[in-house]
Amino acid sequence: MKDMNTAKKEKAIQLLKEMDIYKPYIKGFEEKGTVCFFENYGGFWIEQEPELYAKMKEIEKKFSCLVYAVTHEFTPFGECYSFLLVTNCRTEWKTLMYTEGSKHTAFAYVWNKDDDWCSEFGSVTVQSFGGGIKRIA
Repeated sequence: MKDMNTAKKEKAIQLLKEMDIYKPYIKGFEEKGTVCFFENYGGFWIEQEPELYAKMKEIEKKFSCLVYAVTHEFTPFGECYSFLLVTNCRTEWKTLMYTEGSKHTAFAYVWNKDDDWCSEFGSVTVQSFGGGIKRIA
C-alpha cells in the first residue's frame, strides 16, 4: 500500500487533470510538487508569492492535507484565496470534487486575508478555461 503522501499527490494529479489544467502546470506539480495559483484563469507558481506560499505550508501542516491549486479573488467580504486540497481521509476522496462540464465544485480551505476569522473549509465552484481556473461561486 502506498504511503499517504504519495496517495494524496496521485489524487491531486487526477483532480488537476479532471479540471483540464494546463499540462506544464500539472507536470510541475507531479515532478517538483510546485503548486499553481490562478487569477482570472492565469496561472502563476505559488513560490513567487512568499506570503501565499507560507500560508499554504501552514494549512498543509495544520490540517494534514495537500494543496494542489489555489484561486485568488476579491469579494464583497474580503480578499480571498481558495486552497483546493486533498484531505488525509481517503473515505472523503470520492466527494472532493464534482464536475459538470467545465464547472468543478471542489473542497477547499478559503483564507479571507482581510478577515482571517472568516476563513473556513467548504466547497467552492471553479470554471475551467484555457488551462486555468477561476472561482465563480
